[in-house]
Amino acid sequence: MNILNKQTIIIATASLFCFAVSHVCLGKPQKPAGGGASHMQRGIELAQQKNFDGAAAEFTKAIEANPKDPRGYTNRGTAYRASNPPRLPDAYADFSKAIEVAPKDEVAYRERGMTAVMQNQFDAALPDFDKAIELKPDDAFAYKFRGFAEIGLNQWDKAVADFTTAMQKQPDDAQNYDRRAWANRNLKNYDAALADYTVLIQKDPNDAEHLVKRGATYTSLQQYENAIADYQAALKIKPDDYDTIQRLQYVQGMLQAKNAPPPPSATPTPTRGPGLITPLNVGLAILAFIVIAVILRIVTRGKTEETSSRIR
Repeated sequence: MNILNKQTIIIATASLFCFAVSHVCLGKPQKPAGGGASHMQRGIELAQQKNFDGAAAEFTKAIEANPKDPRGYTNRGTAYRASNPPRLPDAYADFSKAIEVAPKDEVAYRERGMTAVMQNQFDAALPDFDKAIELKPDDAFAYKFRGFAEIGLNQWDKAVADFTTAMQKQPDDAQNYDRRAWANRNLKNYDAALADYTVLIQKDPNDAEHLVKRGATYTSLQQYENAIADYQAALKIKPDDYDTIQRLQYVQGMLQAKNAPPPPSATPTPTRGPGLITPLNVGLAILAFIVIAVILRIVTRGKTEETSSRIR
């Protein structure tokens, strides 16, 4: 399972809230310099209703009325990104235009970086997040989404640090705990990951996903009893989750193998020794006969042979 890609859906949803926390501010739009105020307001209302295509059209009219207002580009870029399907290249272009119009606008850098992450362009995203943090060091979203880019680049230590900073600035954001736990799992810091998953489960005991993730972490630690308990709790919430069923069956098998008694030692089978007739013994026998023959020859050498006195 590609967890990072799964999170991009959540990123797109979370980006809608960036309207409210940034200078874009869906709820209370500032009046743009020049014309286009009514189109900007109408676009914000349509975005709140999740009519993103209609919102983009209204933001386009606001841009045409006042092309020097960066908020039109930022709002339209966010609407493009939230549309179905997401228009990510168009969104990226709008955020780039907003940066061109207002180079000190930290939101445009952050949103462009976020759009790059959604396109798996992690290297390209990092400089934008760095710039957004430079311009506004207390922006929790910038640290959070830089952490996403770092996960995409397998920069686990940096991701842990960024999610930790984001948590300090916005402690109620559950994604920071979840992603920090994932980074710590990849660093084999399993105890730290367990702590974050436990916080999330305490916040929402009916979230089966975090029970499964904590169960997987227990499995990595070979704490199979704890893993079984988490998987069983998750299945009570989502009984038909086939992936969790498979995980449960796996750890049950591992626990059974771990607790199985050792197999009895096999009785050794006696092996027959070699017989008397072996190449070595045959050679020794031949050598013995030769030695005896030589000795007899030496003993009988020089002895006068007896002759018969009978005349024939």
